[in-house]
Amino acid sequence: MSKSIIAVNAGPRRGWNTDTLITEAAKGAESLGASVERFDLFRLEKYTGCISCFGCKREKNKGRCVCRDGLTPVLDAIRASDGLIIGSPNYLGELTASFRALYERLIFQSLTYNLENPSCNARSVPVLLIMTSNAPGTSYLNLLQGYQRTLNRFVGPTEVLVSGNTLQLKDYSKTDWPWTMFDPEDKQRRHDTVFPEECRKAFDLGAALARE
Repeated sequence: MSKSIIAVNAGPRRGWNTDTLITEAAKGAESLGASVERFDLFRLEKYTGCISCFGCKREKNKGRCVCRDGLTPVLDAIRASDGLIIGSPNYLGELTASFRALYERLIFQSLTYNLENPSCNARSVPVLLIMTSNAPGTSYLNLLQGYQRTLNRFVGPTEVLVSGNTLQLKDYSKTDWPWTMFDPEDKQRRHDTVFPEECRKAFDLGAALARE
């Protein structure tokens, strides 16, 4: 029986760095026979982060967010899946607000506040967490390690892939004012040489999800 993998894009830009790496990871999973269902958080119906209603803490809803909105089908699909690919660009030192909304509800639904059994997650779902950033890839290791620890505990074993110093524009000379913080030639060179290697790594990590 083929594995069911969910791919979630928490970034807004189609065809760019985050989207490309998620797509490559999905292709890796599909190469081993997995089926992949994709969600783009910026194109869903209206949703929010956790509203602290505590409905998921009632026995009849154990481990299930009861808030019904655009994220409901995403949460339902992840809960029933065999693996999760989720990617986000870094905005101002954090992952996107869209990522955070899903993350809050994905984690909180399984949190029991019970010291002996802190998670009521009935199924371990392996995760590939992808982050892209225009800063060097090593700049946010502590941030990602924090996400990794929490996902390990409440969702499933988590691998992290970081792509830093990414190319943001096709032509930096066409901005309204000079972006002197960046070296466009260096970014293009990295995009042409290093980013393809990261795409191959994403493919391999996606394939690994299908092998779990």
